[in-house]
Amino acid sequence: MAPLAGPMRARDLLAALAVVLLWGVNFVAMKWGLRSFTPFQLGALRYLCAAVPLVLLVRAPRLHWRWVLLFGSFQGVGQFGFLFVALQMGMTASLASVLLQTQVFFTALFGFAVLHERPGRPLVLGLMLAGLGLLCFAMNYVQPGDVVAGTTLAGLLLTLCAAAWWAASNIVSRLAQQASPGYDPFSFVVWSSLVPVLPFTLLSFWLDPDASHWLDPAAWAAVPLVAWLSLAYLGWAATVLGYGMWTTLLTRYPANRVAPFSLGVPLVGIAAGMGVLGEAITAWQWAGVACVVLALVCVVLGPRLGR
Repeated sequence: MAPLAGPMRARDLLAALAVVLLWGVNFVAMKWGLRSFTPFQLGALRYLCAAVPLVLLVRAPRLHWRWVLLFGSFQGVGQFGFLFVALQMGMTASLASVLLQTQVFFTALFGFAVLHERPGRPLVLGLMLAGLGLLCFAMNYVQPGDVVAGTTLAGLLLTLCAAAWWAASNIVSRLAQQASPGYDPFSFVVWSSLVPVLPFTLLSFWLDPDASHWLDPAAWAAVPLVAWLSLAYLGWAATVLGYGMWTTLLTRYPANRVAPFSLGVPLVGIAAGMGVLGEAITAWQWAGVACVVLALVCVVLGPRLGR
């Protein structure tokens, strides 16, 4: 179906705003989930919830399985493995929602290296602003100290690693599209959600000191309701519903009409982190947030404004 011309339909506009809200609040749900689960347990359970209902209803994607395995490994184990560990070791939900958006710039760098894509002026300017933003974040750790407004240097670096793995999964998606034009991206996401479950489970039994107690039914019964609700939100609302609506919008409208809505995710993430979790942001961190958001504006809206 050809992309629709003219203004976005009211129901599609509401769907886009709903995705922004779902993904922005997503980081608060992660924080709540990590109060009861380890990062590897949360990763395994999240993708189990996301995959099990839909793989029974959605036909397997028509492309080589190596792309499904690579995407599931990079986007699932890589991105969320690093992100969940970062949130546990010292990263606020507010700043994670901003720093994770640096995947846009990692994607550009990987695209240049792997796909030989040449960056335009908006992207170059965005990269410079993003670099300045990261410098502002790093200024918090120039002076000795373990924690700055709920964050640590390890948490910052691990979140950037998560963004890099997300970018790697974007490159896999492009390579899959080149190898199998016209594949169903929603089916691709659903079936790739099965991939991270086993690696996360093995990592939990290997690295979690108390992993064996999860074989005890009483341990599962002791998990509070808020943890289960967070898990359901991550698996079904943020992953299935959020990615489902986003994918639908991308099939109905040009990407440059849909992509600008992603700029709202860090804004919702900051508001949710500060309002729900009571997180604080330092002056240097606010400066970093401003630079990263401006960088995203340059990349997403720059080509349209330059016409």
